[in-house]
Amino acid sequence: MPLERFSAAWREQYVSGDDVADNARDEGACVFCVLAEQSVDRETGVLWRGSDTFVVLNAFPYGSGHLLVLPRRHLSGLVDLNDEEYLNFSLAIRRTARALERAYGAEGMNVGMNLGQAAGAGIPKHLHAHVLPRWNGDTNFMTTIGEVRVLPESLASTWNKVHPYMEDEA
Repeated sequence: MPLERFSAAWREQYVSGDDVADNARDEGACVFCVLAEQSVDRETGVLWRGSDTFVVLNAFPYGSGHLLVLPRRHLSGLVDLNDEEYLNFSLAIRRTARALERAYGAEGMNVGMNLGQAAGAGIPKHLHAHVLPRWNGDTNFMTTIGEVRVLPESLASTWNKVHPYMEDEA
């Protein structure tokens, strides 16, 4: 199937004009910074907390078990982490992947980051990694044709399934 292309030259001003900083501006308090101070609890969605990282439910998941791993410190890029934060962030991603494997018995795992607004980050000013379990055939016509995701479980159910494995993981 050939890739259709169309021109969107009108966006040039948006991505390179004088007001580009305004287009990327955060409005209000950073939701991730607020969550970084919340307790590990089903109500907050926080699943685990380390010294400088934490894991939280994704409030807008692509699929069951979609979690976010974040540094507690408000920063936007991997290069902004000091060595200890980088190590702990990486270890937290591994902890999360293991917990999801144990909780869901997934056939695969997506781990990824959108670094910056241009890369598709929904909240570009606070670094975060997405970790979500996958299964063969887990996408269907609803996502492909209808641009709709069907989630077979609530966020509370996800928290209940994963939390015991987050605490157990060493």
